[in-house]
Amino acid sequence: MDKNVSWYIEKQVQRTINNLNNGNMEGYYVKDEEELMEKLKEFIPANSIVGVGDSMTLFETGVIDFLREGEFVFLDKYEEGITKEEKREIYIKNFSADTFISSTNAITEKGELYNIDGNGSRVAPMIYGPKQVIIVAGINKVVKDIEEAERRVRSYAAPIDAKRLNKDTPCTKVGYCVDCSSPNRICNDFVVIKGQFIKGRIKIIIVGKQLGY
Repeated sequence: MDKNVSWYIEKQVQRTINNLNNGNMEGYYVKDEEELMEKLKEFIPANSIVGVGDSMTLFETGVIDFLREGEFVFLDKYEEGITKEEKREIYIKNFSADTFISSTNAITEKGELYNIDGNGSRVAPMIYGPKQVIIVAGINKVVKDIEEAERRVRSYAAPIDAKRLNKDTPCTKVGYCVDCSSPNRICNDFVVIKGQFIKGRIKIIIVGKQLGY
């Protein structure tokens, strides 16, 4: 990476982390997957209960394999052959997990987490329930403000995710959000997290790579 680009990203990430900390959320920056795994080992005790939200970033970084192979009680929503009813049970169990891991649609430089969700199973445990929430996100998720966050998600991330999920929605036909009223839309819950009462409950690890949507 060009050294001037690296300088810019470093300054942007530091602003973001400072503002996350001001909201009682802990921000961290790691260069790559190896450093990410060291952070996860530091934060997640052995034999603890761990759930995850829907996230391509967790697959790309190897977090899912880390949880499957580690000494954790992993609530694996991606287990092969799992039924719809079993997945719903996992969603309920996530609320009482020791740790819930997910990515986020966007992180603003002001220290806010911005997410658009389909059924709330990802954003609900972020807000309440698990003792600890760990957010893993690439540098591509860092944006200036809420307006840019919503624009990024609706114009880019949501249409791609709807395509991944094989949803029959207008955005999968035209390639951008039209704010549809389709019964299959995945943009139902618009959530902004600005801070926490419990200091450090939410930890945000920004990885110095382009990850996820």
